Amino acid sequence: MTLPLSSRIALVTGASRGIGYATARALAKAGAHVIAVARTQGGLEELDDEIRKDGGAATLVPLNLTDSDGIARLAAALQERHGKLDILVGNAGVAGPSSPLGHIELKSWNDVMAINVAANFQLIRCMEPLLRQSDAGRAVFITSAAASQANAYLGPYAASKAALETLARTWAHETASTPLRVNLFNPGPTRTRMRAIVLPGEDPETLETPDQVAELILPMCSPAWTETGKLYDYPTRMLLGFRAPG
Repeated sequence: MTLPLSSRIALVTGASRGIGYATARALAKAGAHVIAVARTQGGLEELDDEIRKDGGAATLVPLNLTDSDGIARLAAALQERHGKLDILVGNAGVAGPSSPLGHIELKSWNDVMAINVAANFQLIRCMEPLLRQSDAGRAVFITSAAASQANAYLGPYAASKAALETLARTWAHETASTPLRVNLFNPGPTRTRMRAIVLPGEDPETLETPDQVAELILPMCSPAWTETGKLYDYPTRMLLGFRAPG
């Protein structure tokens, strides 16, 4: 039986835990060879073990996404080894400080922007040529309702996600006439370590799991997904006000 993503190459950032980990596993189960990127070597090795148990395959890339030259080197290595990239899941992100804007140090602001915005910009720059060599390149960036809600005390995070959404939509417009499809995915409240740090009093048992969320990221990575420049809202299962396929 041929798996739906057989022969596809999928790059997932922040793959060592949470939504990135679950998405990487889901992509591998569907037949994709996963390029798993994260800072945490141990988490990547655990992911590799699980993917192998499922019968899949992965390449582990320990990389801090603030290393823009490292992202460029990764793109060059993918070009040499695979000659293309079929799927990009920009999942890696940091929450930053929970504090009034006037109390936030400039370094803390820059740290959030470096991962949530600049790293994704560099991924777009470096991975677009590879995605264009695919017959059905798919890019999905993980965003948050904070981008539009502008939650108090989460200014750097909210601003960074708003910037990421604008980057993704701009890229979608620029590539609309190509086979590349670029979209956003809002997972909503999910049982992750980052959310537990930001909201320590919240009961994690009331939240969706990363595995549940990954089930609906997977279709957006498929050649069958034709929408571009859209945001899929997991809590409502809506695509820009319209019920999403399936």
